[in-house]
Parts: sequence; structure tokens; C-alpha cells
Amino acid sequence: YIKIGQHLANLDHLLPPAYIRTLSSLFANAPVTGYDNVREVIKEELGAYPEELFDEFDVEPIASASLAQVHVATKRSRNMDGRETVQKLAIKVQHRGLRETSRGDIMALEAVVRLVDRMFDEFSYGWIVDEIAPNLPKELDFCHEAKNAEAAAAHIARQKNLDVVVPKVHWDHTTERILVMDFEDGHSVVDLVQIEKSGLKKRDLALLISSLFQSQIFSSGFIHCDPHPANVHWRLNKDTAKPQLVLFDHGLYKKIDDDFRLTYAKLWKSLLMADVEGIKDNCTSLGVREMYPLLAAMLTSRPFDEIMERSHTKSFTTKERIDSVSDAALIRGYAQQYLKEIIQMLDKVPPQMLLLFKMNDCLRHIDHSLGSPANTMVVAGKFATEAVYQNEKK
Repeated sequence: YIKIGQHLANLDHLLPPAYIRTLSSLFANAPVTGYDNVREVIKEELGAYPEELFDEFDVEPIASASLAQVHVATKRSRNMDGRETVQKLAIKVQHRGLRETSRGDIMALEAVVRLVDRMFDEFSYGWIVDEIAPNLPKELDFCHEAKNAEAAAAHIARQKNLDVVVPKVHWDHTTERILVMDFEDGHSVVDLVQIEKSGLKKRDLALLISSLFQSQIFSSGFIHCDPHPANVHWRLNKDTAKPQLVLFDHGLYKKIDDDFRLTYAKLWKSLLMADVEGIKDNCTSLGVREMYPLLAAMLTSRPFDEIMERSHTKSFTTKERIDSVSDAALIRGYAQQYLKEIIQMLDKVPPQMLLLFKMNDCLRHIDHSLGSPANTMVVAGKFATEAVYQNEKK
């Protein structure tokens, strides 16, 4: 239920600001497991209590989410020359009893969703269960998350101009319910106070965030599907005076197949170029025929009329200055007006699209919080065009 609340907190294009402010507390301030239970989970998983495994272990967690909470620990050792080294670690501990209750939670959610389906014939919410049910067991296995983190880090290392850190995993203390990583500091990407204090340009931060996730979609096809503000942090790279991202929580990833990735890339290239026939053809390939203007609007967070206008002006944008407040109100109005059609469409698109929609909602929320300082649609189009070009070279 916390996960559903977190997702709703990203829907500032649908929900009033007061709802968003309240639900946003779920990103990092979910209910906390008592320290006695934390100690027992660590003992059950690692065979010893935290005070026996680490030189220091903070009793109070620095963050708590729906599945786990994170504690800071310190481990000291000596080099060959006798000098002491200090490792600062982040210990992610699963809430005790969660594995046992999660199955019942899914069954309860499924029962509610099926009931709503029967009460409102025009709506279908079954896709919610279809996505949550198979993914929750994977998220509950922190070894799975650790492997995702290493795969994501390997992809980032191969990319140019992506200054992003994924915390290193310490496998000697990682199990299904315990994940030990290097501690990496940073601030949430929606912490506007810290951004202002640092003198960082919001545009640079927005471009880096967009580039990271569009690279995952169109280059590797291995995608972090839960980039909400508690999972994406920033800090200033002292060498470049530019933002550096720290990417957390790698439990929910989606691997899209190459055929889908290429079709999705062709669609985004068409959206960037305002190629209406290309948009129509690629939406049809994704199972959406008559409602292709709606799918285009959902992906770009812009009304389809603007695409039609750009198809005549041959421009990437319809206005020089982005008014994020007006945009948010406009998008919210469209989303509420076409809510029934949006829900119907979710039943038509390939299952791979559903977690991409979730990811897009997260990124839209971050971009809106930053004031939409950059044209992230152009960033997506750029990576999509490069993917199409690389495929044509083969």
C-alpha cells in the first residue's frame, strides 16, 4: 500500500498539490521497524548481531521505505603497513515479517481491484495487479537487487558524459534480506533549498537526470523503474563543478526486448520530429490504433495539438519559454478529461510499457519539481534517434 501511495505522489499531473505534498512523505518516511527487530533480522541473515559485525552501527535509520530501512555502519581495518582504514557503509535491512505478509497483501489488492472492475465496467485496473504481483517477490530478494545495481553500474561506466554513481555492493554481508553497500552522500533531486545553496544550475541537473534514464531505455534496455526523489540524489562534483547523481534502490528493473526497444525508439524519434505518420505507424505497432494521439500525449506530457503545430513549423518546441505552472495545470486538465480512455489504453499496450509509464511519472514529477528547466523531450528524442541510427548501421 505504501508503494501505491508513492506512485500516486508522482502523479502531480493528476492530483491536487495538497495530495502530492502529503503523499510525498512516503518516499523516505515510511513506518520504521524497531531496532530490536532490526537486530534479529541481521542475526537471522548473517549469524551475528550488528554490534558484532560492525565497529559502529547507528540505531536510528537514515531512511525508511515500504520494504526496508537503511542504517549507517562503520567498519575499521588495517592495511599491510599498519595504517587504519575506515569504511562507511549503508545497511539496508528488510522489515521483519514482510516476506510472510506480502503474499496476503497482494491477494487483498487483487480482491479490491477485481471488485472495482466488476463495479465499473468501463474501467479496468487489472494491470496494477499484473505488474505488482510478479515484481514484489523480486524486490524482496536483495541479492536480486544487488545484481541489478552491478548491471546498472556497468552500463553507466560504458556511457560518455554520464556522471552517475551506483553504490558498491559488499557481497560478504549481502543476503536476501540484508544489502550492504558503500555509503554515498547526496541530496534528493527535489531538495530545492540545497540546490539553491550550492549554486547548481537546475538545467544541468535536469539534463543529467533525463540523460541517465533515456540512456537506460534506448541504449541498454535495462531500466530502473522506480526513480522517485528518494532514489535519485545529487551532489556537486568538485572536479567539474557540475552535478553528479547517486542512484539508489535497484530492486525494480525492467529488461525490454530489442524489438520493443527499437519500436519505442522509432516512436520517440517521430514524436521529436513531429512526424504524424511515423507516430501513427509506431503506435499501431505497439497495439494502439485509434488512440495514438492520446498515447503520444501521455508520453510527452503535451497535448497532441502541439505535435500537429510543430509538424507545420518544423520546430522541436511550440514556445520559447516553458511555464511549468501553466503546463502542470494544462496536463492535469487533459489527464482528468481523458482518464477513462487512459485506463482503457493501459489494457492495449504491451506489458513492457506499463513500468515505463511508471518511470515516466517519476521523472515527470522530478522535472516539474525542478521547474522544468530543460526540454527533456529533446533529450529523449536524441537518445531514441541514436538507437535507430545504430540499428540501421547493422
